[in-house]
Amino acid sequence: MELFTYTRVTDAAQAINAATTKDVRFVAGGTTLLDLMKLEVERPNQLIDINRIGLDTIEVLPNSALRIGALVRNSDLAHHPVVQSDYGVLSQALLSGASAQLRNMATTGGNLLQRTRCMYFRNTAMPCNKRVPGSGCSAIEGDNRTLAILGTSKDCIATNPSDMNVALTALEAVITVRGSTGTRDIPIGDFHLLPGATPHVETVLGPGDLVTHVTLPAPRTKSKQIYLKLRDRASYEFALASAAVVAEVSDGKLTFIRVALGGVGTKPWRSREAEAALLHRPADIATFRHAADAALRDADPQSENGFKVQLAKRCITHALTLATQSA
Repeated sequence: MELFTYTRVTDAAQAINAATTKDVRFVAGGTTLLDLMKLEVERPNQLIDINRIGLDTIEVLPNSALRIGALVRNSDLAHHPVVQSDYGVLSQALLSGASAQLRNMATTGGNLLQRTRCMYFRNTAMPCNKRVPGSGCSAIEGDNRTLAILGTSKDCIATNPSDMNVALTALEAVITVRGSTGTRDIPIGDFHLLPGATPHVETVLGPGDLVTHVTLPAPRTKSKQIYLKLRDRASYEFALASAAVVAEVSDGKLTFIRVALGGVGTKPWRSREAEAALLHRPADIATFRHAADAALRDADPQSENGFKVQLAKRCITHALTLATQSA
């Protein structure tokens, strides 16, 4: 780990004013950042501690939307009664990730910005375009079993590792960002970027931009929500494929549907193809399988992760079954 300066701030304005270059990082729980600093993947020259700036509350707004502070810990968010009752897919996703100890430290904002677990990204001895632009992608010809099959490019096939982000995508969350030019609201689908030719640019954030809140729209009280995660072992493991489903059924047909995928995309992956194949269609296995086929139609597997195509299809089909079986 290289030397850095450490600054503790007490409000958002202080934090933004102090973070004027790309070599500055905000730190809260530090569950990803500190690991990457030890590996010398991240080499900031300054850390700004934002734990005392007051963004650690969960609030129901007058329009019934739910506003979540960026510093709310994952464990508090997962167990919040409103989240459990009205946004169950988010609680399920959070509880399926990491350990209880990590959830007690990890924050909402930090999880949004969680970086890939690709082994080549974390190994500074290997070429990685995400870590060193233009150096190459070792994963394409290397160990790629756990990596992405959707949204990839010739320069990067790294997977977004977050469970929370998949649920937030299905819930159509909006991310509030404050920076030197003011405050803006960003739909989660626009927040993370596809790798393309610039895989090192992962989000729309610029230097000094601070995530302050995540807002979930008013709950769909008639919906059933499911997060299904498939992985190599039952605990403390990242998804090989996952699906977040928010569904409403009336008279045997799907009247509202949102489907997001994890473990298979270079960003949290909303499948509009699956949604189009499901909406106003019978809530039955034939429809679900057709939707799963549509969701993976553009998959581009590599040498070791072709199994993810069928795994993701089965994950979608089973998640849809669980979300509609008692509707």
